[in-house]
Amino acid sequence: MADISLLEAITQALAYEMGVDPNIIVLGEDVAKNGGVFRATLGLLDKFGSERVRDTPLAESMIAGISIGMATQGLKPVAEFQFMGFIYPALDQIINHAARIRNRTRGRLTCPVVFRAPYGCGIRAPEHHSESTEAMFAHTPGLRVVIPSSPARAYGLLLASIRDPDPVIFLEPSRLYRWSKQDVPDDGKALPLDVCFTLRVGTDVTLVAWGAMMKETLAAADALAKEGISAEVIDVATIKPLDIDTILASVEKTGRCVIIHEAPRTCGVGADISAQIAERGLMFLKAPVQRVTGFDTIVPYARLEKFYLPSEQQIIEAVNNVMEFA
Repeated sequence: MADISLLEAITQALAYEMGVDPNIIVLGEDVAKNGGVFRATLGLLDKFGSERVRDTPLAESMIAGISIGMATQGLKPVAEFQFMGFIYPALDQIINHAARIRNRTRGRLTCPVVFRAPYGCGIRAPEHHSESTEAMFAHTPGLRVVIPSSPARAYGLLLASIRDPDPVIFLEPSRLYRWSKQDVPDDGKALPLDVCFTLRVGTDVTLVAWGAMMKETLAAADALAKEGISAEVIDVATIKPLDIDTILASVEKTGRCVIIHEAPRTCGVGADISAQIAERGLMFLKAPVQRVTGFDTIVPYARLEKFYLPSEQQIIEAVNNVMEFA
């Protein structure tokens, strides 16, 4: 089997699951005829027909509302928002209905819907195409928030998300769509939700990241190894519910932690991880937890993107700072 990109892994997962479950419906703006803005649904229309792969009007609230209605009546919609910055008109439906249906009906109804969206900056797009507001959804009870960072994890986590009986916000880092390729068997094997993945074992410092920032984080870990610093690298993958136990176990071993995300610093998911480490693992720490994040600004236009995104060098500097503590 040829190696595939993260984008192709999304397509492969959708095709596999649609092939085994006739209740899955893919819908969104341009997902049928054009295969989506990034071509993540390319070929699905020809394979499964227009009843199961549906183009919609440019109406995000309608996309979410129709998806929720279908989900409560036995279907499994996978709805695409073209970019994360376009999802805001649908917040009423997602937060007030999708996230609350199980609780509101005391479990009589569930809402097995996946809301997909490319997210993050680094592709030289305008600000609404470059948002990283995953913390907003993580703050909403009833929603699961999943962010893959490799082709294999995109495939396995999307399968698991579609099979989940409750609503999932599935955010795909657009900067990684075609960045690397990996051998991903089309075997229908899902990866577990709600767990972190330890990508690299280390003894000196724990690096915690997710989404596109795994690229810089892994590169920083390689550079630090040449300096004699052993970094353990954790991909959070499921932002909510958070697998804090894996992070705490790593911090107990290393005594130091640097958290990296491209979202704005204030009230980012990194702040919550840092708080939980302080609450449950303060005595493990040899140094204060450091965060390397985006700025509390709107994502800038293309010429300034590289100054907004956390860099490999910034991660290395943060690690060197925590290593100064005895």
